[in-house]
Amino acid sequence: MMTDTEIRTTGFRGLVAALGDVEAERFIALIQREPFDYTRWHRTLWPDKSVEEISREAMEHRQAEGGA
Repeated sequence: MMTDTEIRTTGFRGLVAALGDVEAERFIALIQREPFDYTRWHRTLWPDKSVEEISREAMEHRQAEGGA
């Protein structure tokens, strides 16, 4: 299991890789500024997929990325 610091570091590196330095900082500012309900957002993220489909796709993605 990763520590909180490792999660923050890895997450920020991922944001920078995907968005670049400036846009990653803007993303964090937006998240901090606006109220965000992760549970509500997550429930509407994939409305047409079953838990099994999401799990299978996650496992396939992990394997493709070289995960265990």
